[in-house]
Amino acid sequence: MQTRRLSLAIAIAAALTSQAWADSKSSSFQVGVQVVATCSIAAADMTFNTMTTGTTGVSDAESQLTVNCSENAPYAIALSNGGSYSGGRRLTDGTKFINYYLYKDNSRTAEWTTQSTITSLGSGAAQSHTVYGRIPSGQSVPNMGRYTDTVVATVSY
Repeated sequence: MQTRRLSLAIAIAAALTSQAWADSKSSSFQVGVQVVATCSIAAADMTFNTMTTGTTGVSDAESQLTVNCSENAPYAIALSNGGSYSGGRRLTDGTKFINYYLYKDNSRTAEWTTQSTITSLGSGAAQSHTVYGRIPSGQSVPNMGRYTDTVVATVSY
C-alpha cells in the first residue's frame, strides 16, 4: 500500500513540474579552430682550425642549422652580419680582426649575406641546412688569442 502511495506521489509531482511548451526554435553555431604554422631553429657553433701568428692561409669550417617547421609551411633562413661587422664579417680578439665569409654552398661561391636567404618548405620534422665558412688567405694575424664573432640565424615563416 505504501509503495502505491509513493508511486502516486511521484507521478503527481512529475506532472506538476513538467512544463508544456507551445513552440520551439533552433539555431546552429560553428565550432572551429585556426591552426597556424610554427617553426624552431637551432644553430651549432662554427670552429675554424687553429692558426699561427703571421699571415693566414685559407681555412674552411661548417656549421649546421636545424629547422623544424610545420608540414608545408614555407620558411626562410637569414643570417645577421655578426657583432664585429665593418664592411664585412670579422672575428675579433677585442682589438684585432680576421675577416671571414659565410656561404650557402660547399663550393663557397654563393655568399650568405643579410640580403640573401635560404628558403624551403617545412616537413614537420627536423631539416638540416649547412652554413659554409671561410677565412681567406693573406690576412695578417698579429695577436695570439681567441677570435670570435656571434651571428644570429633567424627563421621566418
